[in-house]
Amino acid sequence: MDKASAKKRLLELTRLLQHHNYLYHTLDRPEISDREFDKFFAELQELEQKYPDLAHPDSPSQKVGGSVLDAFEKVSHRTPMLSLQNTYNEQDIRDFEDKIQRALQGAPQKIEFYCSPKFDGVAMELIYENGVLTKALTRGDGYVGENVFNNIKTLKSVPLRLQAESPPVYFEARGEVLMLKENFRKLNEQQDAEGEAPFANPRNAAAGTLRQLDSSIVAQRPLEFFCYSPGVIEGLALKDNSAFEELIKEFGFCTTVTLGDDGDYKKVFNLLKENKTNPLRPPLSQICSGSDEVVAYYNFIHSLRHLLPFEIDGIVVKVNSFRLQEELGFVARSPRWAFAGKFEPEQATTVIEDIVIQVGRTGALTPVAVMAPVTVGGVTITNATLHNQDEIDRKDVRIGDTVIVHRAGDVIPEVVQVVLDKRPSRSKKFVIPLTCPVCDKESVLIEGEAVRRCVNPFCPAIMKEGLKHFASRNAMNIEKLGDRLIDIFFENGLVKTFSDFYRLKKEQILELDRQGDKSADNIIKSIQKSKKTTLAKFIYSLGIRHVGEQTAKSLANHFRSLESFLSASEEELTAIRDVGPRVAYAIRQTLENKNFGKEIKHLIDLGVDVQLPAQKSRGAQLANLTFVITGSFAQSRDAIKALIEDHGGATSSSVSKKTNYLLAGEDAGSKLTKAQELGVPVLDWADFEKMLLNK
Repeated sequence: MDKASAKKRLLELTRLLQHHNYLYHTLDRPEISDREFDKFFAELQELEQKYPDLAHPDSPSQKVGGSVLDAFEKVSHRTPMLSLQNTYNEQDIRDFEDKIQRALQGAPQKIEFYCSPKFDGVAMELIYENGVLTKALTRGDGYVGENVFNNIKTLKSVPLRLQAESPPVYFEARGEVLMLKENFRKLNEQQDAEGEAPFANPRNAAAGTLRQLDSSIVAQRPLEFFCYSPGVIEGLALKDNSAFEELIKEFGFCTTVTLGDDGDYKKVFNLLKENKTNPLRPPLSQICSGSDEVVAYYNFIHSLRHLLPFEIDGIVVKVNSFRLQEELGFVARSPRWAFAGKFEPEQATTVIEDIVIQVGRTGALTPVAVMAPVTVGGVTITNATLHNQDEIDRKDVRIGDTVIVHRAGDVIPEVVQVVLDKRPSRSKKFVIPLTCPVCDKESVLIEGEAVRRCVNPFCPAIMKEGLKHFASRNAMNIEKLGDRLIDIFFENGLVKTFSDFYRLKKEQILELDRQGDKSADNIIKSIQKSKKTTLAKFIYSLGIRHVGEQTAKSLANHFRSLESFLSASEEELTAIRDVGPRVAYAIRQTLENKNFGKEIKHLIDLGVDVQLPAQKSRGAQLANLTFVITGSFAQSRDAIKALIEDHGGATSSSVSKKTNYLLAGEDAGSKLTKAQELGVPVLDWADFEKMLLNK
């Protein structure tokens, strides 16, 4: 390529990479895979090395991450949070040791490498002053991050105070915020239950959660923080990564645990396979003494990839010694003493044989690609969601297309892109129909949403999915009724409404194929057992749009009885934490439906016994009151929260006008200031105890 062509291509690559950096780091909406991004980035670096005079100071090769959002406080990192050089090549991994030796100059040294999994999450820096957490910064652009302190404080894996008698004066713990695969699956189920769009992968779920302006939403989502490297430390000297890992375990952080000296990979593999290890502390880090051991570790972690409870996309290799790290220094946007050995994305090519529309419990019309079976990451894939019309249009997916698919976050099959040169000549753009494919009623596109919905409450698909939700474990928990059996009951006309479950007779079940006497008995028993439930589970089981498990619990704790909940006005509903105008409107619209009201009455008449929170509490002294807890107490936060809920109250993680009281212990910080600004009454522990005793 001549210089003129190189200049033009450099401009194209710069704009392309800046666009995708913004989508990935700032909006958390990546449009291309990491592998595709890395290919563009490598091409940019190659051209800049060939024509250094064409390299621009604001080139993506000189930057880290994306821009900083305006919604959060901006804080500069004391030392930059730089990204790592990547490689997908095993030979590059072997060459790293030689590069280190050349950079150190002089006689060759014996170098230890600290190797660990490369988490696919959101980089985070936690700052502790005199042992107390004071800030939590995202990477941002590498030099300035967003302070998401209030959100990070809600994570159970983040110690608010270091577990040390004499903590460092100043301590920066750097690591990754991520979501375990199983928790990601549950979150997407909840998103669907509440009529919200699912997250594409665990990383997007974590990143989107951390950018929530309401920390109570963050508290409801299962995020984890894993610490893996230090930033600035004052008042403590450490010699290497191994010593740092031991220190942060003592401080109370979740981390990978170093393997024993014998490096018994097979033993660890079997332990993980048999699920005998704590998923938050998997024995995965390893000290390697040369390139051969590093390559062996790379292949070992790759073999474990799908067994791990969290998502990884490679390994990180660091020079273990902090002294050598300082001597080696940095080059451009990356440290010389570390790199990321990334795994090739697990993708495959297949053909879309059809696109079908599935109708969910909330009426959402979801397009699903039906594909020729293909194996990706050891799993055979035949279907992949296309999400909505916007997504179909953006990727221009059509029936008959040859496509590249992968498993997003090792969980959800996803169409990455269309192979256009293999597209059939007579292919047509796919448009989601304006009518529901199940009941043939007109669907609607609600303003502000990307998903079309069937709004016919008697649509068979909506009714069937609603029955499955009602019987599910976290709702009424009818143990012996799986989705397949509910389909059979529905198709045979035995169950059309929630209350029909409680009208089922053993004789009706025995008339079905493959249902014996014992099986029928077990089904009837599990239905009868489910009659005794809590108010929170009952509210959740009704399948009201936007009402997930946490919101149902808040509603139950607030109203204390089914009658009070059923008669609540929109104004009363919006006064509750977790309930905004949209949720309150959805609740009232549902409850005002006459048929829905009759159905609830039928359930009660048939013996459903809703256990009210007040019946199990020590009293109702704190009924209808919301507390925020801040500072240190003799008891744990969880114990205090349980005490409040036992007496009829509710807790929130952030102070607002809806907060009734702030319970403040020692070292109360910004929440105390905000409560004073808003005029929220502040209680100490003695005041709180008097309130419990009604004195």
